[in-house]
Amino acid sequence: MKVSAFASQTAKAPLTPFNYNLDAIGVNEVTLQVIACGICHSDVHMMDNDWGIAQFPIVPGHEVVGEVVEVGSAVSHLKKGMRVGVGWQRSACLSCPECLSGKENLCDANEGVIVGHHGGFASHVRVDSRFAFPLPEGIDSLHAGPLMCGGITVFSGLRQAGMTSGQRIGVIGVGGLGHMAVRFAKAMGNSVTAFTTSASKVEELGRMGADEVIVTEGGRLVKKPSKPLDIIISTVTAPLELGAYLEALGADGTLSMVGVGSETVTLPLMSLLGKRRRFMSSPIGGRGEITQMLNIAETFNVKPTIEVFPMAQANEAIDRVRKNTVRYRAVLKV
Repeated sequence: MKVSAFASQTAKAPLTPFNYNLDAIGVNEVTLQVIACGICHSDVHMMDNDWGIAQFPIVPGHEVVGEVVEVGSAVSHLKKGMRVGVGWQRSACLSCPECLSGKENLCDANEGVIVGHHGGFASHVRVDSRFAFPLPEGIDSLHAGPLMCGGITVFSGLRQAGMTSGQRIGVIGVGGLGHMAVRFAKAMGNSVTAFTTSASKVEELGRMGADEVIVTEGGRLVKKPSKPLDIIISTVTAPLELGAYLEALGADGTLSMVGVGSETVTLPLMSLLGKRRRFMSSPIGGRGEITQMLNIAETFNVKPTIEVFPMAQANEAIDRVRKNTVRYRAVLKV
């Protein structure tokens, strides 16, 4: 099968038309005809080879929504014509202790959709069928893509920090990740405090469901929440005054980091010790969490705020994502 795509030929190069042929399909694989593909900042990092793992030419795109058009001989849970979503992870070993306990996202042998493979800025994409998720009817294709990476990142970061319902949840940063964290936390019956550097977002955050909005100065917390929080999730990569945020947590509270920069952090251990607080970080979620996240998104109508671009305008969309001027997630439509 011939695939028409857009690829970067070298680091930091713009996307140009690129065609390639798919090999014979593997027994556990599926081929998807792409319907839409979200753009994550990780796509920019891969195109720029910021992490030193990109292989060029690279076809970005790991928030893929597509229709199954080809299935491997061992695939029984997906059929031709089904609409599925794919996130950052393409496959895992499925036999290590992490995989066997439902933590495929923590597998040492996990593979990314765009790490050594071509992604969804294309007519078609091929992945391990066990990491392609049937999409609930109530989630439309344009909103589904960002849920598959950004959505599951914040959902898993909150759940692994202990989020249930009836809690007080804080969200640091209200961008592509943070606005979905606000919506998931609120939809699941929690009180939400949003921390933002943008005073212009206060009213909008109220409409999203935030019960309290605190405008910060850079990474500095200038005002404590009205009540101690049970969980705070940070979606930003900029340095933070972590001690102040730890002090905003109540007893047994957890600070969960899903936005991670390159700086080494220093923690005031007495802030952790005195109230038995916790500090953790979290990547994407496993397959069980992704399925749960999609069901909750459909049930409670949780969806990202998106800007839609035709696939032919992928360079414009990438440039907007790189400059952080998209509000809040960019999606390419075929």
